[in-house]
Amino acid sequence: MRYMLLLLAFTTVVSAGELSTRFRADAARLLERTRTDNALMPVLEDFCDHNPRRLSGSENLEKSLDWLVARMKSDGWDVQTQHVMVPNWKRNDASLRMTSPMSRSLPVAALGGSIATNGSLKAKVLVVKSYDELRQRKAEVAGRIVVYNVEFTTYGKTVKYRFGGAAEAARYGAVASLVRSVGPFGLQTLHTGAMGYNDSLQKIPTAAITIEDAMLLQRMQDRGENIELDLSMSCTWEKEAPSRNIVLELKGTEKPNEVVVMGGHIDSWDLGAGAMDDAAGCFVSWRALAHMRDLGMRPKRTIRVVFWTNEENGIRGGKAYDSLTRNDTHILAIESDMGTFAPQGFSTNGKGATRIQMEDIATLLAPVHATQIEDGEGGADISPLEARGVPVMGLKVDDSKYFWYHHTEADTPDKLNAKELNDCVYAMAVMSWCFANQ
Repeated sequence: MRYMLLLLAFTTVVSAGELSTRFRADAARLLERTRTDNALMPVLEDFCDHNPRRLSGSENLEKSLDWLVARMKSDGWDVQTQHVMVPNWKRNDASLRMTSPMSRSLPVAALGGSIATNGSLKAKVLVVKSYDELRQRKAEVAGRIVVYNVEFTTYGKTVKYRFGGAAEAARYGAVASLVRSVGPFGLQTLHTGAMGYNDSLQKIPTAAITIEDAMLLQRMQDRGENIELDLSMSCTWEKEAPSRNIVLELKGTEKPNEVVVMGGHIDSWDLGAGAMDDAAGCFVSWRALAHMRDLGMRPKRTIRVVFWTNEENGIRGGKAYDSLTRNDTHILAIESDMGTFAPQGFSTNGKGATRIQMEDIATLLAPVHATQIEDGEGGADISPLEARGVPVMGLKVDDSKYFWYHHTEADTPDKLNAKELNDCVYAMAVMSWCFANQ
């Protein structure tokens, strides 16, 4: 009853359509600005082409941050950075060869965090399609390389084999595990990503193979052929390394300590250029803030953009940001980390009055067809803010092809579209502007 009374009290103050009416003229200015912007795609391409493989702890990541800070300062921004210590795993070299029933080289990519093989590891293979099948065949596992040939359904359901497959295989005595690349489609592309160990079980090396090769091994096993593989990986863990979050903002004119924060993660895996995951998410946030600044728009509350570091294998950037900004009152956090294809709206944990505001503001996104507001999460980097009660949003886009390229060598700028990028900029700009000025 108390919640209902509060909601009724709110609706008497902010009636349906009030915010969208109030900010319609501002949205129109931002729409015109984004639709005539021809500069975003070239600078994003320039960045990705010169700064690929931005894995935490790498020289590539730190050079990319230097590139960004210099570019932002040349564009007139007062750039701030936040010191962050990040994990430092190195992929190094890896090879995989089938030695029986034929001699054949297979593409392979170590999974992030895996141990090395300590030289050549030769073993027979057991292919399974699920953890249930692994348990059913546990008597066959000892001394073998377990291959998970798990067909992609959703990322959440399928990625558990990438993250936890090594531990589950080790439970029954496997000497290594290989996982079918996590995605719905591949052209012999390898999908890397983070994995984890169970400290109570033996740690074994683990890597990704292509969709096609996982299916090949399945066919061979189904025909009763004796499969043997020779796996070699030299990946290592090194000392934690220093990195940085990058922070830009338009300071609030009336309530500067109340903050709307938006952004993405600037680190990437060491395959591909990390264009859609997640340089583009960072750049559309930056561009949204730049349009507000260049149009002379000054928010009542501070609008802040953060390029978070180390999302892919630690979320250290998000945790550091949360710790360093405890004196600010965050009224909303928005993340773009699901690609920057055609925007559809936002996912959110917002409830009650906040949800009503979000749905009202989203009507202003009709020109780019991004009006959906649905239950969900904001993103990994803003999860520490969510944990302390901050409303969060995640930019929702057409992700029908996102996992074709995600964490692969194919995540390059040519997968992006200039108009869709600008439409994402508009969605981020309008949502952040309206919340900062409500």
